[in-house]
Amino acid sequence: MRLTLFLLYIISINFCLSQQDIYKNQLNNYNAFKSGEKLEYRLNYGFLNASYASLTLKQEVLNGQKVFRATSIGRTTGLARLFFKVEDIYETFFPLDQVRPVKSIRDIYEGGYEREAETIYDYDNNKAKFYDKLKNIKKEFDIHPGIQDIISTFYYLRKHFDIESLKPNDLINVDIFFGQEIYPFKMMFLGIEKIKTKFGILECMKLRPYMESGRVFRDNEGIKLWVTNDNNRVPIKVKADLRVGSIVANLVSFRGLANPFKIVVSE
Repeated sequence: MRLTLFLLYIISINFCLSQQDIYKNQLNNYNAFKSGEKLEYRLNYGFLNASYASLTLKQEVLNGQKVFRATSIGRTTGLARLFFKVEDIYETFFPLDQVRPVKSIRDIYEGGYEREAETIYDYDNNKAKFYDKLKNIKKEFDIHPGIQDIISTFYYLRKHFDIESLKPNDLINVDIFFGQEIYPFKMMFLGIEKIKTKFGILECMKLRPYMESGRVFRDNEGIKLWVTNDNNRVPIKVKADLRVGSIVANLVSFRGLANPFKIVVSE
């Protein structure tokens, strides 16, 4: 299992949206993040520090347009790195006022497997133009206006989604273009829960992503996700029960948040 990709996937779909709600919820424009934000996660498998991932956001200019550039860097560490070296970079560019990807970059090395590719999104024609740089292969794929990629989803629903409309057991969905395919995901909102973190006790939204069972996870309910119930909407913790053991990812450091954490009890 590619641990870094797992972490990116989970923290990127922390909120999801059905197609019919896309335009309604884009009316909301929360000040959930700003240029200079950086989040760092540590992923543990049992006693092993298996992987590290960071998400950094900064403002740039792309083709004459002001955009945010979101960069995720992931790598295995310690003993895990000796057995399976991972050096991954995923990047997404999106406009300042509306989060939807205009360009995605994937530059990865995973245990000998390499991929260097980029995708340009053409919303006038609803096409994703995919370019595999190592194999010099170019392809076009049909998309829809509400499509997100694996990184932009994280920022899109932090900024645009009205979390107050969620009720326990609500199912929420999103389509994510990744690689050369569109992947439909769904998630269930379980309610509000207070959890202990290194930053203090935080009030969080608890969610359950539904995954394919039988291959890696014990069942379709094997993953839990906790996201801060504040204007930042930052994933704090992920726990995934595997067929052997479990993986836990925790936020270990941050800087440049647009809003303070709402700490219930400081430590």
